[in-house]
Amino acid sequence: MKKLKTQTLLVLVLCLFIPLIASAQTSTKTVPMPSQQNKIIIDKIVEAAHYKNYVTDFCLATISEAALKEKWNDQKTIEITESINYKNFRDAVYNMFAFYNEIELETLLKTYQKDTVYQTTNVMVTNDALGYNLEIFANDIVRGRYK
Repeated sequence: MKKLKTQTLLVLVLCLFIPLIASAQTSTKTVPMPSQQNKIIIDKIVEAAHYKNYVTDFCLATISEAALKEKWNDQKTIEITESINYKNFRDAVYNMFAFYNEIELETLLKTYQKDTVYQTTNVMVTNDALGYNLEIFANDIVRGRYK
């Protein structure tokens, strides 16, 4: 009888905790984003570092590689190429700078504007997470996700 009570109590406790575990696994986390003022500074950094051109060139290279590999016709290649839009990738850049404060961003902007060497070997190009996101973005363009 004592064993039956223990088993019943164990089953009851498990039934109480299973919904808690299941709901904890389905909750979504918000992606950190900078303030509106910091977004303006980040946009200036992107402009000073010519990062939009870098993103476009990277996507064009990925499209060219896919076009040769999959033997696309010119019309499909042009259609996919026209779907490149930096605005679809901008949130990944914002997320990268989300943990910088306004003073750090202003300092970084001044460095980009003054130093031409720093513009080509900048933090956006050398950041592994952003590079990985750029590869995913370029591959999504190749797959036609942004038509």
